[in-house]
Order: sequence, then structure tokens, then C-alpha cells
Amino acid sequence: MPPEVAATPPRPRTDLPTIEGDSKPFWDAMRENHTFSVVECHACGHIHHYPRPFCPVCWSDDVSWIAASGRATLYTYSTVYLNDLEPFASELPYVAAVVELEEGPRVMTTLVNVATDQLAIGMALTLVAKELTPDVTVPVFTAA
Repeated sequence: MPPEVAATPPRPRTDLPTIEGDSKPFWDAMRENHTFSVVECHACGHIHHYPRPFCPVCWSDDVSWIAASGRATLYTYSTVYLNDLEPFASELPYVAAVVELEEGPRVMTTLVNVATDQLAIGMALTLVAKELTPDVTVPVFTAA
């Protein structure tokens, strides 16, 4: 009789964010309102993302969440043809991108529903909410 082979456990999803205290308002707004939120400093006016409880420019803790417009421009991108991590393997090819929000911050994301031959640096984009689980909705972008 052949030796028993242990089943390989399923690989964990690699697309789910770690939601911590400082970023929870961002993820809540994405899930509940499909709104991309950024943090505004009341001391110097700087708008930043990723979420943190202080301004990265003047170090003030007088900051608050604001809703971003959902508009952005394409800063740079790469079409991904090979990725064996779940669930990306089933979505190949896909476009990984850095977009510049109308409010100023640049964020990493993916582009959806845009043909790669239509991509152009500086093109106008708009926010799309992509539900990954009932608890997690992520921001992706598409052509405006």
C-alpha cells in the first residue's frame, strides 16, 4: 500500500488588505459608500494617503478624513502576464498601476475594463469599487 500523502492546504489569498486602526475609516468608506478617503492636514493643508494619524509634511496631528473626488490620472502602469498567487492567476493579464488622485496623492491600484492599447500616461481615470469579500471592498480605476 502506498504511503499516505498529506493534502496541500490551500494557499491564503494575497489580495486582502490588513485592516488596522489607522486605516479602518478608509476601508469602511470603501465598503459602505464606495468612497476613496484621504487625510487632510488642518495645519498645513497637505492631503495624504496612506492613512496615518499625523501629517507627513509638518507632523501635525490636526488631521481628518475627507472624501476624495474619485478622479485620477494614470501616472505609470505595467501589464502583468505572470503571477501564480491567488487570486491573481485567474485574472491574468491585468494592469497594475500608480494613479495620481485629483487631490494629489499617488496610489497603487489595478485598472479594469480598459484595453491595454488604450492606456496612456496622463489619461483620465475614475474610481470603481471592487468587492473582494462582504467585508472588503478595494479601489480600482477605469477610464473616465
